[in-house]
Amino acid sequence: MKLIQLRNLLAIAEQGSIRAAARHLGVAQSALTRSMQELEQELDVSLFDREAKGISLTPTGQRFLTRAQTIQSEVRRAQEEIEQLRGSATGSIYIGLSTVAQIALFPYAIKAFRARYPDVALNIREGLFPTIEPLLKSGTLDCYVGPFLTPAPASDLLVEKLIDNSRVIICRKGHPLANARSLSELGDAEWITTSVTYKPEEELGPLFAQYGLPKPRLVLRAHSALMFVTSLATSDLLAALPVQFTELSMTGTALQVIKIKEPLPEPPICLVRRTGLLPTPAVEYFCDMIRRAGVHQERERSNLAR
Repeated sequence: MKLIQLRNLLAIAEQGSIRAAARHLGVAQSALTRSMQELEQELDVSLFDREAKGISLTPTGQRFLTRAQTIQSEVRRAQEEIEQLRGSATGSIYIGLSTVAQIALFPYAIKAFRARYPDVALNIREGLFPTIEPLLKSGTLDCYVGPFLTPAPASDLLVEKLIDNSRVIICRKGHPLANARSLSELGDAEWITTSVTYKPEEELGPLFAQYGLPKPRLVLRAHSALMFVTSLATSDLLAALPVQFTELSMTGTALQVIKIKEPLPEPPICLVRRTGLLPTPAVEYFCDMIRRAGVHQERERSNLAR
Protein backbone atom coordinates (compact mmCIF):
# COMPACT_ATOMS: atom_id res chain seq x y z
CA MET A 1 0.00 0.00 0.00
CA LYS A 2 1.35 3.41 -1.00
CA LEU A 3 0.66 6.82 0.48
CA ILE A 4 -0.16 8.12 -2.99
CA GLN A 5 -2.99 5.58 -3.21
CA LEU A 6 -4.45 6.90 0.04
CA ARG A 7 -4.11 10.46 -1.26
CA ASN A 8 -5.97 9.44 -4.41
CA LEU A 9 -8.75 7.74 -2.42
CA LEU A 10 -9.23 10.82 -0.25
CA ALA A 11 -9.36 13.08 -3.30
CA ILE A 12 -12.02 10.91 -4.97
CA ALA A 13 -14.12 10.87 -1.80
CA GLU A 14 -13.77 14.64 -1.36
CA GLN A 15 -14.36 15.59 -5.01
CA GLY A 16 -17.15 13.09 -5.62
CA SER A 17 -15.81 11.46 -8.79
CA ILE A 18 -12.63 10.16 -10.36
CA ARG A 19 -12.78 12.81 -13.09
CA ALA A 20 -13.07 15.67 -10.58
CA ALA A 21 -10.35 14.14 -8.38
CA ALA A 22 -7.99 13.79 -11.37
CA ARG A 23 -8.57 17.43 -12.27
CA HIS A 24 -8.04 18.47 -8.63
CA LEU A 25 -4.77 16.52 -8.34
CA GLY A 26 -3.55 17.39 -11.82
CA VAL A 27 -3.12 13.76 -12.89
CA ALA A 28 -4.57 11.64 -15.69
CA GLN A 29 -7.92 10.05 -14.99
CA SER A 30 -6.60 6.70 -16.22
CA ALA A 31 -3.75 6.84 -13.71
CA LEU A 32 -6.20 7.50 -10.88
CA THR A 33 -8.44 4.63 -11.97
CA ARG A 34 -5.47 2.28 -12.16
CA SER A 35 -4.29 3.38 -8.72
CA MET A 36 -7.66 2.51 -7.16
CA GLN A 37 -7.86 -0.82 -8.96
CA GLU A 38 -4.42 -1.77 -7.62
CA LEU A 39 -5.46 -0.77 -4.10
CA GLU A 40 -8.62 -2.86 -4.30
CA GLN A 41 -6.64 -5.84 -5.58
CA GLU A 42 -4.14 -5.49 -2.74
CA LEU A 43 -6.88 -5.28 -0.11
CA ASP A 44 -9.02 -7.90 -1.89
CA VAL A 45 -12.17 -5.81 -1.39
CA SER A 46 -14.33 -3.45 -3.42
CA LEU A 47 -13.95 0.11 -2.21
CA PHE A 48 -16.34 1.62 -4.75
CA ASP A 49 -19.75 0.89 -6.21
CA ARG A 50 -19.45 1.70 -9.91
CA GLU A 51 -22.68 2.71 -11.62
CA ALA A 52 -23.67 4.53 -14.78
CA LYS A 53 -24.23 7.76 -12.86
CA GLY A 54 -20.86 7.60 -11.12
CA ILE A 55 -19.16 5.92 -8.17
CA SER A 56 -19.73 5.84 -4.44
CA LEU A 57 -17.86 4.26 -1.56
CA THR A 58 -19.01 0.85 -0.39
CA PRO A 59 -19.53 0.35 3.37
CA THR A 60 -16.05 -1.19 3.46
CA GLY A 61 -14.75 1.77 1.49
CA GLN A 62 -16.26 4.16 4.03
CA ARG A 63 -14.52 2.37 6.88
CA PHE A 64 -11.23 2.35 4.98
CA LEU A 65 -11.64 6.05 4.19
CA THR A 66 -11.65 6.85 7.92
CA ARG A 67 -8.38 4.95 8.33
CA ALA A 68 -6.92 6.72 5.31
CA GLN A 69 -7.83 10.11 6.78
CA THR A 70 -6.10 9.17 10.03
CA ILE A 71 -2.96 8.01 8.21
CA GLN A 72 -2.80 11.15 6.09
CA SER A 73 -3.22 13.36 9.16
CA GLU A 74 -0.49 11.49 11.03
CA VAL A 75 1.90 11.76 8.07
CA ARG A 76 1.25 15.50 7.91
CA ARG A 77 1.84 15.86 11.65
CA ALA A 78 5.05 13.84 11.49
CA GLN A 79 6.44 16.01 8.70
CA GLU A 80 5.45 19.25 10.42
CA GLU A 81 6.75 18.10 13.81
CA ILE A 82 10.19 17.40 12.35
CA GLU A 83 10.25 20.83 10.74
CA GLN A 84 9.14 22.54 13.94
CA LEU A 85 11.69 20.65 16.03
CA ARG A 86 14.34 21.83 13.59
CA GLY A 87 13.29 25.38 14.39
CA SER A 88 11.18 26.04 11.31
CA ALA A 89 7.87 27.35 12.67
CA THR A 90 5.76 26.33 9.68
CA GLY A 91 2.90 23.91 9.08
CA SER A 92 -0.82 23.84 9.86
CA ILE A 93 -3.09 23.07 12.79
CA TYR A 94 -6.74 22.08 12.52
CA ILE A 95 -9.02 23.17 15.35
CA GLY A 96 -12.73 22.79 16.10
CA LEU A 97 -14.15 25.75 18.05
CA SER A 98 -17.61 26.43 19.41
CA THR A 99 -18.97 29.98 19.32
CA VAL A 100 -18.27 30.39 23.04
CA ALA A 101 -14.66 29.36 22.55
CA GLN A 102 -14.37 31.84 19.70
CA ILE A 103 -15.73 34.69 21.81
CA ALA A 104 -14.22 33.96 25.23
CA LEU A 105 -10.95 32.09 24.65
CA PHE A 106 -9.68 32.36 21.10
CA PRO A 107 -8.99 36.14 21.07
CA TYR A 108 -6.75 35.77 24.12
CA ALA A 109 -4.95 32.71 22.76
CA ILE A 110 -4.44 33.79 19.16
CA LYS A 111 -2.26 36.77 19.98
CA ALA A 112 0.33 34.70 21.83
CA PHE A 113 0.13 31.85 19.32
CA ARG A 114 0.72 34.12 16.34
CA ALA A 115 3.68 35.72 18.09
CA ARG A 116 5.27 32.28 18.62
CA TYR A 117 4.21 30.63 15.34
CA PRO A 118 3.61 33.41 12.79
CA ASP A 119 4.00 31.06 9.81
CA VAL A 120 1.77 28.23 11.02
CA ALA A 121 -1.61 28.25 9.27
CA LEU A 122 -4.66 28.01 11.51
CA ASN A 123 -7.60 26.08 10.08
CA ILE A 124 -10.70 26.69 12.21
CA ARG A 125 -13.95 24.76 11.91
CA GLU A 126 -16.92 26.13 13.81
CA GLY A 127 -19.11 23.54 15.47
CA LEU A 128 -20.18 21.71 18.60
CA PHE A 129 -18.99 18.33 19.78
CA PRO A 130 -21.67 16.11 18.18
CA THR A 131 -20.67 17.34 14.71
CA ILE A 132 -16.95 17.63 15.50
CA GLU A 133 -16.52 14.20 17.10
CA PRO A 134 -16.02 12.15 13.88
CA LEU A 135 -13.36 14.59 12.64
CA LEU A 136 -11.64 14.50 16.01
CA LYS A 137 -11.59 10.71 16.17
CA SER A 138 -10.36 10.34 12.57
CA GLY A 139 -7.46 12.69 13.28
CA THR A 140 -8.72 15.31 10.81
CA LEU A 141 -8.85 17.84 13.68
CA ASP A 142 -6.12 18.26 16.26
CA CYS A 143 -8.47 19.31 19.06
CA TYR A 144 -11.87 20.73 19.94
CA VAL A 145 -12.64 23.57 22.34
CA GLY A 146 -16.23 24.06 23.40
CA PRO A 147 -19.16 22.69 25.45
CA PHE A 148 -18.84 19.01 26.26
CA LEU A 149 -21.96 17.25 27.50
CA THR A 150 -21.17 13.55 27.12
CA PRO A 151 -21.62 12.02 30.62
CA ALA A 152 -18.76 9.51 30.32
CA PRO A 153 -15.97 10.34 27.86
CA ALA A 154 -15.00 7.51 25.55
CA SER A 155 -11.66 5.86 26.21
CA ASP A 156 -10.32 7.32 22.97
CA LEU A 157 -10.83 10.92 24.12
CA LEU A 158 -8.96 13.16 26.53
CA VAL A 159 -11.31 15.74 28.06
CA GLU A 160 -9.92 18.66 30.04
CA LYS A 161 -12.31 21.12 31.68
CA LEU A 162 -11.38 24.77 31.12
CA ILE A 163 -14.22 26.92 32.48
CA ASP A 164 -17.77 26.61 33.78
CA ASN A 165 -20.46 28.44 31.87
CA SER A 166 -24.11 29.52 31.98
CA ARG A 167 -26.91 30.27 29.54
CA VAL A 168 -29.45 33.03 29.04
CA ILE A 169 -32.65 33.12 26.98
CA ILE A 170 -32.38 35.45 24.01
CA CYS A 171 -35.09 36.91 21.77
CA ARG A 172 -35.50 39.75 19.28
CA LYS A 173 -36.06 43.24 20.64
CA GLY A 174 -39.75 43.93 20.97
CA HIS A 175 -40.62 40.24 21.34
CA PRO A 176 -44.07 39.69 22.95
CA LEU A 177 -42.42 37.58 25.67
CA ALA A 178 -39.48 39.92 26.32
CA ASN A 179 -40.77 40.83 29.79
CA ALA A 180 -41.32 37.25 30.97
CA ARG A 181 -39.73 36.52 34.31
CA SER A 182 -40.24 32.76 34.58
CA LEU A 183 -39.72 29.75 32.36
CA SER A 184 -43.39 28.90 32.89
CA GLU A 185 -44.37 32.05 30.96
CA LEU A 186 -42.58 30.74 27.85
CA GLY A 187 -44.69 27.61 27.39
CA ASP A 188 -46.20 28.77 24.08
CA ALA A 189 -42.88 29.80 22.53
CA GLU A 190 -41.06 28.08 19.69
CA TRP A 191 -37.39 27.37 20.15
CA ILE A 192 -34.07 27.06 18.37
CA THR A 193 -31.74 24.34 19.62
CA THR A 194 -27.99 24.74 19.47
CA SER A 195 -26.82 21.21 18.52
CA VAL A 196 -24.88 20.86 21.77
CA THR A 197 -26.63 17.49 22.26
CA TYR A 198 -26.89 14.57 19.84
CA LYS A 199 -30.69 14.71 19.97
CA PRO A 200 -32.46 18.12 19.92
CA GLU A 201 -35.01 17.14 22.58
CA GLU A 202 -32.21 16.35 25.05
CA GLU A 203 -31.04 19.97 25.17
CA LEU A 204 -34.08 21.81 26.57
CA GLY A 205 -36.37 18.93 27.51
CA PRO A 206 -34.69 18.09 30.86
CA LEU A 207 -34.65 21.77 31.84
CA PHE A 208 -38.41 22.13 31.32
CA ALA A 209 -39.08 18.80 33.01
CA GLN A 210 -37.07 19.94 36.04
CA TYR A 211 -39.71 22.63 36.65
CA GLY A 212 -42.66 20.39 35.79
CA LEU A 213 -43.31 22.11 32.46
CA PRO A 214 -44.40 20.56 29.14
CA LYS A 215 -41.76 19.84 26.53
CA PRO A 216 -40.71 22.94 24.56
CA ARG A 217 -41.63 23.22 20.88
CA LEU A 218 -38.38 22.80 18.94
CA VAL A 219 -38.68 24.05 15.37
CA LEU A 220 -35.12 24.86 14.27
CA ARG A 221 -31.72 23.33 14.92
CA ALA A 222 -28.87 25.74 14.18
CA HIS A 223 -25.17 25.00 13.79
CA SER A 224 -23.58 28.46 13.64
CA ALA A 225 -23.61 31.77 15.50
CA LEU A 226 -24.79 33.59 12.37
CA MET A 227 -27.79 31.28 12.07
CA PHE A 228 -28.70 31.83 15.73
CA VAL A 229 -28.54 35.60 15.37
CA THR A 230 -30.39 35.91 12.05
CA SER A 231 -33.10 33.44 13.10
CA LEU A 232 -33.70 35.20 16.40
CA ALA A 233 -33.63 38.69 14.91
CA THR A 234 -36.15 37.92 12.16
CA SER A 235 -38.69 35.76 14.00
CA ASP A 236 -40.38 35.12 17.34
CA LEU A 237 -38.17 32.12 18.05
CA LEU A 238 -36.31 31.89 21.35
CA ALA A 239 -32.98 30.27 22.18
CA ALA A 240 -31.13 29.37 25.36
CA LEU A 241 -27.61 30.43 24.46
CA PRO A 242 -24.32 30.76 26.32
CA VAL A 243 -24.04 34.08 28.11
CA GLN A 244 -21.13 35.05 25.83
CA PHE A 245 -23.63 35.70 23.04
CA THR A 246 -24.58 38.90 24.85
CA GLU A 247 -21.02 40.12 24.20
CA LEU A 248 -21.36 39.95 20.40
CA SER A 249 -21.56 43.43 18.91
CA MET A 250 -24.01 42.28 16.23
CA THR A 251 -26.55 41.22 18.89
CA GLY A 252 -26.68 44.51 20.77
CA THR A 253 -29.10 46.35 18.49
CA ALA A 254 -31.31 43.44 17.43
CA LEU A 255 -31.53 41.03 20.38
CA GLN A 256 -32.16 41.11 24.11
CA VAL A 257 -32.10 38.79 27.11
CA ILE A 258 -35.30 37.52 28.72
CA LYS A 259 -34.42 37.76 32.40
CA ILE A 260 -36.13 34.74 33.92
CA LYS A 261 -35.56 33.75 37.54
CA GLU A 262 -34.54 30.13 36.89
CA PRO A 263 -30.80 29.50 36.43
CA LEU A 264 -29.86 27.89 33.11
CA PRO A 265 -26.77 25.73 33.49
CA GLU A 266 -24.51 25.27 30.47
CA PRO A 267 -22.07 22.38 29.86
CA PRO A 268 -18.51 23.31 30.85
CA ILE A 269 -16.14 24.50 28.14
CA CYS A 270 -13.55 21.79 27.61
CA LEU A 271 -10.46 21.02 25.59
CA VAL A 272 -10.93 17.65 23.89
CA ARG A 273 -8.26 15.65 22.06
CA ARG A 274 -7.98 12.13 20.80
CA THR A 275 -6.11 9.69 23.03
CA GLY A 276 -2.83 8.60 21.51
CA LEU A 277 -2.67 11.44 19.01
CA LEU A 278 0.71 13.01 19.62
CA PRO A 279 0.39 16.77 19.04
CA THR A 280 2.97 18.75 17.12
CA PRO A 281 4.78 21.49 19.06
CA ALA A 282 2.52 24.08 17.42
CA VAL A 283 -0.65 22.23 18.47
CA GLU A 284 0.63 21.78 22.00
CA TYR A 285 1.46 25.48 22.23
CA PHE A 286 -2.02 26.41 20.97
CA CYS A 287 -3.57 24.17 23.63
CA ASP A 288 -1.40 25.80 26.29
CA MET A 289 -2.59 29.24 25.17
CA ILE A 290 -6.22 28.08 25.32
CA ARG A 291 -5.61 26.82 28.88
CA ARG A 292 -4.15 30.21 29.83
CA ALA A 293 -7.14 31.89 28.22
CA GLY A 294 -9.41 29.79 30.44
CA VAL A 295 -7.50 30.84 33.56
CA HIS A 296 -7.68 34.47 32.44
CA GLN A 297 -11.44 34.17 31.86
CA GLU A 298 -12.03 32.68 35.31
CA ARG A 299 -9.92 35.41 36.91
CA GLU A 300 -11.93 38.11 35.12
CA ARG A 301 -15.18 36.53 36.35
CA SER A 302 -13.90 36.46 39.92
CA ASN A 303 -12.95 40.14 39.78
CA LEU A 304 -16.38 41.09 38.46
CA ALA A 305 -18.11 39.07 41.19
CA ARG A 306 -16.33 40.95 43.98
